[in-house]
Amino acid sequence: MKTIKILGTGCAKCKQTEAVIRETLIDLGLEANIEKVEDIQKIMEYDIMSTPAVVLDGVVKMTGKVPTKEEVGAMLA
Repeated sequence: MKTIKILGTGCAKCKQTEAVIRETLIDLGLEANIEKVEDIQKIMEYDIMSTPAVVLDGVVKMTGKVPTKEEVGAMLA
């Protein structure tokens, strides 16, 4: 099972990112472990410059914007 981490401090864009990911998983009939990382120190460990960020199985896939369903689907493919 894939692990998806959403890095961000809990802002509106971070919440939107989580919603898009959850909707996409449902649409595709997939399951994944979703973890929200809001601790600044833990976010800094990923060496990113902006949030929200999406980490899939330990690899940073996107930073600084809310992904579209198509982008999430491409990440999961």
